[in-house]
Amino acid sequence: MSSAQEVYKEKMSKTISVLKEDLNTVRAGRANAALLDQITVDYYGVMTPVKNLANIQVPDPRTLMIIPFDPKSLKNIEKAIQMSNLGINPTNDGKNIRLVIPPLTEERRKELTKVIKKMGEESKVAVRNCRRDANEQIKKAEKAGDLTEDDVKKDLDEIQKMTDKCMKDIDQIIANKDKEIMEL
Repeated sequence: MSSAQEVYKEKMSKTISVLKEDLNTVRAGRANAALLDQITVDYYGVMTPVKNLANIQVPDPRTLMIIPFDPKSLKNIEKAIQMSNLGINPTNDGKNIRLVIPPLTEERRKELTKVIKKMGEESKVAVRNCRRDANEQIKKAEKAGDLTEDDVKKDLDEIQKMTDKCMKDIDQIIANKDKEIMEL
């Protein structure tokens, strides 16, 4: 595998990783600590992720419990959750924060399905852009005389195989998330 192929394979893999991270933040009606990954808290003047300030537990499928390491940060964590676009009101008992995840309505499930399909399509576009950049780099190398015609054909085929695999992976990831949303 040429160095160009490795670079683009890594970029395509990164695209899939980002998609998975983004999908974790989609509230699917089930408690998942990843819902809080995008939330940052003003902790002594520094914007800090919730997961760095507290232990996050899932005591049951519909509840998240946030146990701050520093009890003084409780109010700031609660405020950050309220200001986020999660649509969940935190319950503060003085020591912990509980987030009760409401069940999704059928209408909201359909909206979420559209959102995740859009995320999948954006990931596919990113993968296609990687393929285009890789193909351009291979063709430039051919014009410069660095690659033979056979090497170019082999490299282009390899890039296409990587692209096809990434497209299948993205479709599978989206299908799994769609199934998760619609089953709850």
